[in-house]
Amino acid sequence: MENTDNKNDLKRGLQNRHIQLIALGGAIGTGLFLGIGPAAVLAGPSVILGYAIAGMIAFFIMRQLGEMVVQEPVSGSFSHFAYKYWGPFPGFASGWNYWMLYILVSMSELTAIGIYVQFWWPEIPLWASSAFFFVVINMLNLASVKVYGEAEFWFSIVKVVAIIAMIIFGGYLLLSGTGGEQATIKNLWNDGGFFPKSWLSTNGNGSYEGLLAAMALIMFSFGGLELVGITAAEAENPEKNIPKATNQVIYRILIFYVGALIILFSLSPWKSITDGSSPFVMVFERLNGFQLDIFGQHINFTKLIANVLNVIVLTAALSVYNSSVYSNSRMLYGLAQQGNAPKFLSKLNKNYVPVMAILVSAVFAAICIVINKIIPEQALSILMSLVVSALVINWLMISYTHIKFRKAHQSQKTKFPSFLYPISNYICLLFLAGILVIMWLTDLKMSVELIPLWMLFLYGSYYLVQRKK
Repeated sequence: MENTDNKNDLKRGLQNRHIQLIALGGAIGTGLFLGIGPAAVLAGPSVILGYAIAGMIAFFIMRQLGEMVVQEPVSGSFSHFAYKYWGPFPGFASGWNYWMLYILVSMSELTAIGIYVQFWWPEIPLWASSAFFFVVINMLNLASVKVYGEAEFWFSIVKVVAIIAMIIFGGYLLLSGTGGEQATIKNLWNDGGFFPKSWLSTNGNGSYEGLLAAMALIMFSFGGLELVGITAAEAENPEKNIPKATNQVIYRILIFYVGALIILFSLSPWKSITDGSSPFVMVFERLNGFQLDIFGQHINFTKLIANVLNVIVLTAALSVYNSSVYSNSRMLYGLAQQGNAPKFLSKLNKNYVPVMAILVSAVFAAICIVINKIIPEQALSILMSLVVSALVINWLMISYTHIKFRKAHQSQKTKFPSFLYPISNYICLLFLAGILVIMWLTDLKMSVELIPLWMLFLYGSYYLVQRKK
């Protein structure tokens, strides 16, 4: 796919700045803005260590995927590699599992978008605003890969600016003393220690808490990092840009997650955080005590903060949905080229966009609009519980496929070797297996039970496809 002379080839329209921000945007989502609260309740300040550990595992997996896509920058990403180096069924299963994962993510993000819009206009039905942004984002993706990349670039800019502003303002409150008497670095260990609930313990309700219990929640904040691998077939100079974007993820995680959390947990005792709150939100709520007059006009910071925060979380949701549309269409395109999906899904329009793959994915994601119409109250929680199963399968298959890939290339040096092969692979596989055990012990038990059923369904589908060939 080095050129576009063939109409069946994707076009390399993603520049270095697009790849950089796509990688960064994949590491920054609602998991940081809103999802920290439940994990903090389970683990206290030790959740900071949890994000550092999870970030390192995510980075290992990114480097494993990065080595494969730099060596062979093709569409379909890890589905292509599973198919080529592991076998036909793993290629079939990994591709369709990833597609289903991001159909579910699309549904959940469309639901979240509708909820955020209702903050400003509660009279607008959830399904109506979901439908509006469903059309807008799909139209952007149908235009060209460069339009997708540009949209994702600016979505990510908003998220990055928001986090930088939070870090700067939180640091100012902490160092200047204007954050109040409770703002001190000692909050990291004063209230029960850094591990107030140890590594793993049970509470009075019989459920588990502690850092290990929180790890299942923390890991899902990093879902989406593998998107860099999907862009390989459409990236300009992938041998240079993919490694650069991949390597920068680790210190961005340290800055944006770990660095931000150290400041946030220092500003107030961790026990003030609840399941429904976020340290991120709490920092900006501190602006409520600030007074400001501009040209004789008094600024209502309470209202301003609420609106700014809603813009940020809405942008994060739009970013995730935008990337879901992109990644799903490219995965279907790759599956069609393998013969594991109908051939018409590999059809490109004049802008080298897999138009049929986008439209088919859109039809399935549109089911979300129907769900929001029928059960708007339960839609988000139902969809998110289904995402968990597919996400763990995805990471497990990437790491194991990489072992197969390296064995096939053991006689040659690859262009972008991963760290500590094969030790890092076994660390990732053991870690993800441990996450499944934690999920089984906590409220995510149903997600684990769905995994064998889902794999049986995939195998049945694969068997039927093979019989028709």
